[in-house]
Amino acid sequence: MKKQIICHDKDWNKFKVNVDKLTFRPSVYGVIIKNGKILLARQWDGYEFPGGGIKLDETIEEALKREIWEETGYKVKAEKILHSETSFFTPRPYLKKLYWNCVLIYYACSIVSGKISTKNFDDNEKKIMSAAEWVDLKNISKLKFYNSVDSVKLIKEAAKIK
Repeated sequence: MKKQIICHDKDWNKFKVNVDKLTFRPSVYGVIIKNGKILLARQWDGYEFPGGGIKLDETIEEALKREIWEETGYKVKAEKILHSETSFFTPRPYLKKLYWNCVLIYYACSIVSGKISTKNFDDNEKKIMSAAEWVDLKNISKLKFYNSVDSVKLIKEAAKIK
């Protein structure tokens, strides 16, 4: 019998997946807090930290800067690694690879320049995302997040170092 893992989809439905179906996908995300607000990427009816997959020819920080710029319009500086974890995930239906072993790395970041924009979205982001939003830290516990990390805990930890 082939080894299986428990995988989840964006709505946290869980199911077993044969390990040989997995694709390895390291990813990096930015936690950006300024003036009592956090910058979040808007997806479907919820939120995610801006970021995404690391390309083979990129360093972690290069991917972080590229992904945040694409999803928000801001140029950023990586300050500190806040958290890392693994998530077995089935990506959105429009993507070709069915199951991911995602290594997720979260950085505290500061803004260098820019303004909120959607002009750098790729074709996939245009299908599921709208403009990034600055959300008051007082409202974070009321938000729906599309990620496996404890987002509220991560935001509170990041706010302590600001």
